[in-house]
Parts: sequence; C-alpha cells; structure tokens
Amino acid sequence: MSGRRNISGILKAVQEDGRKILTEYESKNILSEIGISVIETILATSKLEAVDAARELKYPVVMKVSSPDIMDRSEADAIRVGLTSEIEVRQAFEDITINARSYDKEADVRGVVVQKYVPSALEVIVKISQDRSFGPTVVFGVAGVWTDFLEDMSYRLAPVSKSDAGEMIEEIDGYPMLLGGEEGNPVDISALKDIIHRISQLPMEYEGILEINLDPVFALGEGKGATVVDARIELK
Repeated sequence: MSGRRNISGILKAVQEDGRKILTEYESKNILSEIGISVIETILATSKLEAVDAARELKYPVVMKVSSPDIMDRSEADAIRVGLTSEIEVRQAFEDITINARSYDKEADVRGVVVQKYVPSALEVIVKISQDRSFGPTVVFGVAGVWTDFLEDMSYRLAPVSKSDAGEMIEEIDGYPMLLGGEEGNPVDISALKDIIHRISQLPMEYEGILEINLDPVFALGEGKGATVVDARIELK
C-alpha cells in the first residue's frame, strides 16, 4: 500500500508542477516501488552532494543531467562515464550543468544524477506505447541495431502475463542472442519476463501514464537478474 501511495505522490507532484515528463530519478523511484531492479541512482543538486553520492555508491560512477526537458543527454554533452575520483566528480558536475544550460537555455535543470557504473551487458529495451485503437501496448526488443534498423520487436497489449512475456521474448529474431549464441551464456530470461510483466501493470493501474521507456535494461547472466539503467515515464 505504501508503494502505491508513493507512486501516486510522485505523479501528483509532477502534474502539479505542470510537467508531463518525469525525470530519470522520478521514473526510477516509481519502478523501484513496483519491484523492478534499477541501478542505484542518487540525485545531487550541488558538487558536495555529488561527491557524497559517489562515495556512497563507490567508484567508478556515472553522472548525467537531471532534467525533464533534455531527452538526449549525449547530444547535450551532459553525461560522464567511469568517474573514479572526487576531482573528476566535481568537474563533471560543473561541466554537465553548464553544457545542459547551454544546450537548452529554457531547460529545467534539477541537478545531476549519480549512479553506480556497471560493466556492459546485453542491452534490451522494454517500452509502453499507446495504440490509438487498443491503448497501452508493451514493446520488447534487443537494443542497438536490432531495434534501430531491423525493427526486431515484439508487441502485446497490456497487461501482460509472465507466460505472454516469455512468448514476446522468444518471438524476436534476436532471441538466440539472449540464449548466449555460440558461447552458450544465456541471460536471465526469468528476470526479463518479470520486468515485462510488472511494467505492463503500471498504465492499467495509473491511467495518467502515457508512455514508459526502459532503455537500456542490462540483461545479466542466468540467475543474476536484469536491471534498468535508464528510464523515462511520460504522462498524458
């Protein structure tokens, strides 16, 4: 019950703020409330807070601008990866905030998120989009060329059961990659099913949600789970 109150509180605060786009920090908090694993992320509004966050998370860390108005943080040069010292964190905070405001002078820059750096893993995408006729639709695919150019994605109307989630995963052409390919090191399919299932419940329970974009989700080895690295939720 407390989780639902927390989600409702976040959504209400965003609406009262006159926004439709949640920040990454807000989006991840909602995902955590419904039991989806996310990379631990701390919002810092000053250099000192950023340093404290990096110490808490332990180096190396990643830093990104926190703004509902800046979708492409790479284009804005507002992201830094693999920071390993207090000096680097302080400089990154300054560079990110300056670059973000230079990129969009009207942007609502709310600080910088600091998150634990994790080694690269197989990346997948899980989305909720809106179909004009049928409503919330769940989308799944392997990130990168598979979705960007081959449009290798599977679809289901929300909500999605774990059984249906398994079918979604097996339907894509990139499924052999999830099984480990020739190397035979499969990812945690069960964890991916769980994320698809859980995320599909959100727009059914909270009708104000328009779209959800989990990109990327790191699919870890079998038995090791899967975790959301970046997330964005948009309201109607």
